[in-house]
Amino acid sequence: MSGRPFLDERKALTCVHCGLCLSACPTFLETGDENDSPRGRIYLMRQLQAGRLPLEGTAVTHLDRCLGCRACEAVCPSGVLYGELLETTREHIERHYQRSAWQTLLRRVAIEQVFPYPWRMKLALLPVRVARALGLRNWLPQAAELIPETFSARALPEVSPAIGPRRGRVGFVRGCVQSVMFGETNAATVRLLNRAGYEVVTPPDQVCCGALYAHTGSLAEARRCARHNVAVFERERLDAIIINAAGCGSTLKEYGHLLGTDAGQRFARKVKDLSEVLSPSSFLRYPAGKVTYHEACHLAHAQRITQQPRDLIRAVAGTNFVELPESDICCGSAGSYNLTEPEMAQRLQQRKVANILRTGAEIVITTNPGCLLQIQAGLKNAGADQIRVLHLADYLDEQARSQ
Repeated sequence: MSGRPFLDERKALTCVHCGLCLSACPTFLETGDENDSPRGRIYLMRQLQAGRLPLEGTAVTHLDRCLGCRACEAVCPSGVLYGELLETTREHIERHYQRSAWQTLLRRVAIEQVFPYPWRMKLALLPVRVARALGLRNWLPQAAELIPETFSARALPEVSPAIGPRRGRVGFVRGCVQSVMFGETNAATVRLLNRAGYEVVTPPDQVCCGALYAHTGSLAEARRCARHNVAVFERERLDAIIINAAGCGSTLKEYGHLLGTDAGQRFARKVKDLSEVLSPSSFLRYPAGKVTYHEACHLAHAQRITQQPRDLIRAVAGTNFVELPESDICCGSAGSYNLTEPEMAQRLQQRKVANILRTGAEIVITTNPGCLLQIQAGLKNAGADQIRVLHLADYLDEQARSQ
């Protein structure tokens, strides 16, 4: 090995290769290849660091193929911090591995220079809208299938007052993809918080949470975003900071680790997913069709939030709620994974759609924009686009507004 170590060997050695992670890993379930399992990838990471394995196509392919879903962490008896090991390894890969021109363009330009900037994303989506309006769908790349027919970018007021007795003052992280494609979901989130008694502050100068950068190995950019957001939200004197996107929430809750500062720790302790602050008792029974729930990976595995969303859904759906087989297996979205690894993403999408169809559900609920896009596209491809795919906030807001 040459140069500075990129992997914390002590943390890597906490993996005892017991194999309990295998049945939780989506890519291993699909390929059966040990190199596509968490323990196999940790072995590859250690071999790369020791210089016993060259940084070339085969090793990079298996590490790229990891979704970063962290399902392995949730079942690991040794407490292996796999997500942390993966991020530092990917940072090393991006610094030292020469990717193809297409992958470089996709990662460094499309993902890192467009997605984290809502106004750039709006411009990038304009050609898709024009092509669809002109009937030129066949001219669009396959990735355009992920973009819904209708989407909304809705500006939020900087301060939204509480309704009824005031319970606190919270900040709201509007997200990048969330704010451009799911503006109505953000508005529904703010309404739910206001009804629950919270004054909601949405700072206009907040930036990307850094998740998109962290997932692609650009940790320096992720830290830049984190430092900015910590400064922006710290000045507001908030009781909590609310997020409705699972992938963003996972990164926000790890600002303490990412930055290694007291300010980052204070920020992280305040971050709450929307489902953590809403009470099921606030919603009336309103069973409007059979409902199922897909668990966003970074809510279920990274944040270990599994029961709260179900309790909220059951409060509304009652006996119309049906569990989704393999609800915690990734749908293949995984941030930008469905763009960088489309073949595996499609296999996981088809697996997810097949499970949804088995439930007979009329509504699928989830908590992450990427999951929403991936599942909507998968159901459409399967000829089942009559099934509604809703964010938890939209589902609850519909019920609340019907009261």
